[in-house]
Amino acid sequence: MEKAKKTEIMQKFARKEGDVGSPEVQIAVLTEKIAELTEHMRANKNDHSSRRGLMMMVNNRKKLLKYLAKEDHAKYIEISTALGIRGQK
Repeated sequence: MEKAKKTEIMQKFARKEGDVGSPEVQIAVLTEKIAELTEHMRANKNDHSSRRGLMMMVNNRKKLLKYLAKEDHAKYIEISTALGIRGQK
């Protein structure tokens, strides 16, 4: 992912200026990385190490979404809708 794209995502989902570690930012960055790696996997079906990395990112995002749903359900629904992630509760 390009640095400019990552910075843009961080600014869009940050709670305050300079926020890089909130669950919202982490989920948004992971979603972009997952999308890029999914495209890579479509072209390279036998790249098993990248597949493992993709699964780890998906599981990490799932944990962060579960945490956010528990802590702030309204924010969870907002970010899920904004990023187009299914599985809203």
